[in-house]
Amino acid sequence: MPTVLVVDDTLFMRVAISNMFTEWGYEVVGKAVNGKEAVVMYRALQPDLVTMDVTMPVMNGIAAVKKIIPEFPDAKIIMITALGQQKLIVEAIESGAKDFITKPFEPERLKAVADQLLGQNC
Repeated sequence: MPTVLVVDDTLFMRVAISNMFTEWGYEVVGKAVNGKEAVVMYRALQPDLVTMDVTMPVMNGIAAVKKIIPEFPDAKIIMITALGQQKLIVEAIESGAKDFITKPFEPERLKAVADQLLGQNC
């Protein structure tokens, strides 16, 4: 069962994304409220996949990616961003994020990206 770390500063989004992955047969091994927590949790849990919000307090998602990827080059991180943040997405992808999804998103889109990154049969 693939493992997932969900990173978002909004409780609603953490719960919603976690519930989606649980429904799809993934194991949610951690939930972080900012990038700083995400880095600590990634090191401890080394999940198969991370969903990472871009805009968060303390440490944003891009800064977190820049900390995780040098230590774990194979980390599979999906950035989740609001519309109009294309410039940030380019920076995130250049920093090592594998893909991105724009809010609001359809659950099927997130599942397709996650399954593709992990080589799952959809």
